[in-house]
This record gives sequence, structure tokens and C-alpha cells, in this order.
Amino acid sequence: MRKFETVTGVAALLDRDNIDTDQVLPSAFMRGADPNYAAGLFAIWRRDPAFVLSRQGWTQSRILVAGANFGCGSTREHACWALDGFGIRVLIALSFGEVFRDNCVKNGLLPIIAAPQAQARLIDMLRAAVEPVTLTVDLVAQSVSGPDGFTMAFDIPAADKRALLEGLDEIGMTLLEETSITAWEQREKQGRPWLQSLVLPD
Repeated sequence: MRKFETVTGVAALLDRDNIDTDQVLPSAFMRGADPNYAAGLFAIWRRDPAFVLSRQGWTQSRILVAGANFGCGSTREHACWALDGFGIRVLIALSFGEVFRDNCVKNGLLPIIAAPQAQARLIDMLRAAVEPVTLTVDLVAQSVSGPDGFTMAFDIPAADKRALLEGLDEIGMTLLEETSITAWEQREKQGRPWLQSLVLPD
């Protein structure tokens, strides 16, 4: 997994709740030996030239801002692959589908759960903007900043933050405890040696 670095880019507003993974990536775009997941991102909605990711200035968005329960529905990890393939690295919402949120972290995407007041200020700013708005997301400082002095702090579990910053998947996170694991194994061998010589039945 690649490391997450500070992201500065255009923020696209999807001003709605309960966006499910089938809307993020319709199942038709998951077929074939080598699917183009990026092309499938919001494929139905992007047929509309007025849809935010179809509009000039927003087609290269790197940050997605939505309402509550983003990524609900099926557990397809492909939705994260589509977002990543399109160039989205940060999602800011009031809440996420639990499995979707975990899949984001595993794929190097940063899912930010925003406080309601901060999210309301951010959405108001994006609604009012005529031109694309650029935000900077700093995971180390756990902050989002934008024009006119806009700032927003966010929380993230320490383990997820470390995994993203260091580019560690679940195996990598486990190997951080290799010394402790080895010490435990040695204690087990010394304390219960009979377990080391068990013979499995044929």
C-alpha cells in the first residue's frame, strides 16, 4: 500500500446522503478480465453533464465531500478501486458504511468523518462557489484547510493514521509487533514444551 501524503486538490460536492457502493461503481463496470474501474465511477450519474464530476474544473477532483452514510450497501471493495483510479484520495462525510470505510483505509484512501457543524460550513462554502474550490488535507496535523481561512480538524484512529502514513497493510501492521510476537513464541516453547512435539494423526 502506498503512503498517504498531504493532498491538495479540488473538492467535489455530492450533496446527498446514503450514496451506496452500487451508485459509486455500478456492477456492470466490474466485469471482464481487466475492468476500467475509474471509467465506472458514478458512471450512471456522470452521463449527466451537470453532474459535478462531469463539469469542467471538477473532472480532476481529488477530494469528495458528501452527507451521511456514504458507501453503504454492498461490501464491494471495487468501489474504493474506482475512486482511487479516478484520482480521489480523500472522502469527507458525516458517516460511512463500516466495511466501506475499512476498505478505504486498506487501499490508501482517507475517509474523514466530519463533525456536523464543520461539515455544514464546508458544504455551504462548496455550494456557494462558482469556481472549483481547492482544499488541503494534512493527515499528520489532522486538518482540512481552504480559502478565506477555512479550517476543519478531524479525528482518526491512531492505527489507521499510522497505516496510511507509513503505507502499511494489515500484514505490515502485524509485523510491527514482530519482536513481541517472537518473544511470546519463545515463552510458549519454554513454558509448554509438550505442545511443540504434538503428532497429528494420519
